[in-house]
Amino acid sequence: MLDGVKVIDFSHYLPGPFASLRLADLGAEVLKIEPPTGDMMRTLADECVFQANNASKRSIALNLKEERDLEIARQLIRQADIIIESFRPGVMKRLGLGYEEASQLNPTIIYCSISGYGQHSQHAKLGSHDLNYMAMTGVLVQLKDQNGRPVHPTITFADLIGSLHAVEQIVAALYARERTGRGTYIDISLVDGLLSMMANHFAIEHETKNKSGIDVLAGTIVSYYLYETKDGRYVSFAALEKKFWKNFCLAVQKPEWLEHQYSPANDDNAVFQELKRLFQTKPLREWIEFGEQVDCCLAPVLETDEAKLWFSNNRYRKMIHMDDKRIEVATRYDDHLLKKRSRAPKLNEHEQMFTHSVGE
Repeated sequence: MLDGVKVIDFSHYLPGPFASLRLADLGAEVLKIEPPTGDMMRTLADECVFQANNASKRSIALNLKEERDLEIARQLIRQADIIIESFRPGVMKRLGLGYEEASQLNPTIIYCSISGYGQHSQHAKLGSHDLNYMAMTGVLVQLKDQNGRPVHPTITFADLIGSLHAVEQIVAALYARERTGRGTYIDISLVDGLLSMMANHFAIEHETKNKSGIDVLAGTIVSYYLYETKDGRYVSFAALEKKFWKNFCLAVQKPEWLEHQYSPANDDNAVFQELKRLFQTKPLREWIEFGEQVDCCLAPVLETDEAKLWFSNNRYRKMIHMDDKRIEVATRYDDHLLKKRSRAPKLNEHEQMFTHSVGE
């Protein structure tokens, strides 16, 4: 869908590279502009993380403090459709590659800046990471243990949601350019993406003072809960609609439970205690079979290795592809257009291709 679209990605770490990866999956040509030392993700985490987020791209190393390399960057901008950068606010402008300078070189350029708090907010110049953004937006406090302590997540929600937000805005800008012929500047804050995900929570708290979102989705009722199985694993049970709850109750031969669908998930509720005991009568494998036979919104809580195998199977859209050397998760599913990614580039691998193209 984005064949012929040229992206220049100046970003490091995760939000920018994940955004440009998704654009590459849609057919865009992505060129990573790296410093001579490389994208900082090359050394910060396991190499596989860099490989996973930078597949299907090309790399050229430029020292943007040197005039020769700056001129190469300027000429690449003249040929590009999209720029992505994730430096602290003001850095690209000091280098002479801010939006105003880029738009003079290329009036139709779509320029996306990704930062933690936006380009002009009170916290714009502060260093922060995913955990900080989750903490400040009210997202982290939604993940609590039984003692009310926030649980440290192992997935970087702000980075990934921010990436999707960036891609959404970039694709919208491409569509607007088709209609108007004009480029645009996009100021993406990682906080913005998280706040948009909290809209329901904010609305409910404003009206009812309840800080935990939609009450029935917060583990408060017996028909929407995580239950432990015989082998110490867990299943997610989400029979919110009457038909699913009825299917479940009849399948386990408990018609007397039908009127207790929205009863509280607390130890004073006899039905809740019975449900907990019921789920502990069978191992996870048997509950998986049950959930596939009985239409009751029952699904296993899978570990990473299990989920990887589950969704690499043709029965489940085969969104995950892997071989002995690497694994990739598809951006979209299409029987005819499912695109296999090429490997991530080595640092400065494509120098000759692009320095030649700008007259070096």
